[in-house]
Amino acid sequence: MAKTNFQYEKRQKELEKKKKAEEKARRKLEAKNNPKPADGTEGDEPEADDAEVDADAAADGDAPSQPQ
Repeated sequence: MAKTNFQYEKRQKELEKKKKAEEKARRKLEAKNNPKPADGTEGDEPEADDAEVDADAAADGDAPSQPQ
């Protein structure tokens, strides 16, 4: 009967731990370099509230006038 290779399994677990630790460190570094605004929203994404207001205004016929 064949024996289980516990050293291989242990090494795989160690590699997975190392991979997770590196990913966590990378995310932490990204968060440090790109801090979020105080209100908790991302700076790159458009706010949903503004889009909602514009859509509501256009639906009511009160679209904001644009300079010509």
